Amino acid sequence: QVQLVESGGGLVQPGGSLRLSCRVSGTGFSIGAMGWYRQGPGRQRESVATITSGDWTTYADSVKGRFTISRDNAKNTVTLQMNSLNPEDTALYYCWAENSDRLGADFWGQGTQVTVSS
Repeated sequence: QVQLVESGGGLVQPGGSLRLSCRVSGTGFSIGAMGWYRQGPGRQRESVATITSGDWTTYADSVKGRFTISRDNAKNTVTLQMNSLNPEDTALYYCWAENSDRLGADFWGQGTQVTVSS
């Protein structure tokens, strides 16, 4: 069984920073790309940032220049450094990991809340 455990969410003032981390644990699986998605109030889930096993990254236009994604393949962890946060970044952030062994059966975390408010 595969588990994705997220940490690092919370309440921050506009202009502040947060760091999200996610660790993938379990046996009998192979991970491809990893990343973070988010779902804000009344909005659909959207991709925030992704990173391949070779460290190729993609970012949503709304977070480019503010967020940085990184991963540690040896530890099966992915991290999202979020700077210059604004209220529009308020959302439930989900860790995602691509299942390399089975198309369409990717792994998801439970979500960690990020709230940006003064």
